[in-house]
Amino acid sequence: MEWSRTPEPTIFVIFGAAGDLTQRKLIPALYNLFLDHHLPERFLVIGVDKSDLSETKFHGHLRQGIDQFSRRGKAQDKDWTAFASRLCFLAGDFDAQETGDKLKEMLETQDTEWDTKANRICYLATPPTLVEHLAKRLDQIGLCKHCGRDRLVVEKPFGHDLASARELDRFLTGLFDESQIYRIDHYLGKETVQNILAFRFANALFEPIWDRRYIDHVQITVAETVGVGHRGAYYDHAGALRDMVQNHLLQLFCLMAMETPVSFEADEIRNKKVDVLRAVRPIRPEEVHHFAVRGQYGKGKIDNKTAPGYRTEPQVDPQSPTETFVALKLCINNWRWEGVPFYLRTGKCLADKVTEISIVFRPAPHQPFPPSAVENWQPNRLVIRIQPEEGILMRVQAKQPGTRMVLGPVDLKFLYEETFKTTSPAAYETLLLDVMRGDATLFMRADQVETAWSVISPILEAWQATPPADFPDYPAGSWGPETADQLITKDGRNWLAPLFVEE
Repeated sequence: MEWSRTPEPTIFVIFGAAGDLTQRKLIPALYNLFLDHHLPERFLVIGVDKSDLSETKFHGHLRQGIDQFSRRGKAQDKDWTAFASRLCFLAGDFDAQETGDKLKEMLETQDTEWDTKANRICYLATPPTLVEHLAKRLDQIGLCKHCGRDRLVVEKPFGHDLASARELDRFLTGLFDESQIYRIDHYLGKETVQNILAFRFANALFEPIWDRRYIDHVQITVAETVGVGHRGAYYDHAGALRDMVQNHLLQLFCLMAMETPVSFEADEIRNKKVDVLRAVRPIRPEEVHHFAVRGQYGKGKIDNKTAPGYRTEPQVDPQSPTETFVALKLCINNWRWEGVPFYLRTGKCLADKVTEISIVFRPAPHQPFPPSAVENWQPNRLVIRIQPEEGILMRVQAKQPGTRMVLGPVDLKFLYEETFKTTSPAAYETLLLDVMRGDATLFMRADQVETAWSVISPILEAWQATPPADFPDYPAGSWGPETADQLITKDGRNWLAPLFVEE
């Protein structure tokens, strides 16, 4: 990664510019990069959308997004005015010849004014069903043709299954070079996710014990307290396995399990992550119920407030078989991880909002202490908290105060905000800056997307062949269905409660 290089002159074209993603994520991220002086002096955003907004109303819509969603809070008038001078709006259907012609004219005019060929980033902030169509239109009007300057950013989901992911990749790479395609997963832009690499490979203390000799198992939890909300139409055709596991959780899984890279070059990092996915022990169709559990939330209570069941959410089938919870056990067939299970779980309407990775170490090979001294003994545990508060915690054993030898767990903890006295940049800030710099380290390559789909394909196929008979099977506000507990307790282990205590 090139951490400090200022991007070259850049024109950022956002398709779907009047939509939710642009207002909530993209423009607040670009605004903060502007305030932090990370954007080039010659920088322009062109928003393209069918909406008939005037440019003034478009600016007002984007400022509302900054005021509500920026990590800095409401925009100051002076700062907003300076930033807004770099925002343009092109209203029109991109299928129309005149819209494409007008966009080309705007890009060429800007290059002339700047007296340089600017980098062009085409960001598809649109529903996934429009990706192929928009990519084809970009090719037809001659945009994204220069491998060194032009880039295409595509949001997840990348396909609906392995076959559709392969078809999408074949289509995109038929029009653009793979080096131009940036498949964005916002989880990889989070500060603590990036810090996994630094934590593992910059400290001699941890990497030597990062294997089957010292680690008993690993748990990855991505829990949400919210339901599907306004995403019911999309979610009911996706489910938790596609929406969360295939991308977010498998990304975290790869970072935890990958081998030491030779360098920090983008393809070297991505090669190591693909190696992990290829080493995952295949799950045979008849074994799926031993390695994967699904669930769906019913009516319950969260924060003492009644929460509806999934099947009564807007735009959800009243008899929906879609899972809102998934728990998996994955095994890796290599020397480092043989015999070390990775347990992954994610769900909506759970008891707490938390994204946390727990590495549980094997017990010391010999205990010289008397039984009375170790009544409260717990295994050493390393916890990487990604949200809500970013930090790292190490649970160790220490003697408790007193005249007797009594051991108990103590926590060594640091929080990013407390230690560094600053807020971390939002994930999209990091990722958009990397796109402008041409750094693909934190973006998924086609082979990684396809291999991730191949890991979960047997589960998808088994679940589609056998609809669940007991949905909904966990109340909102719980930690998921009982079958998820059984998945891990049959191995003599338990799901771990979050260790961080919110301030």
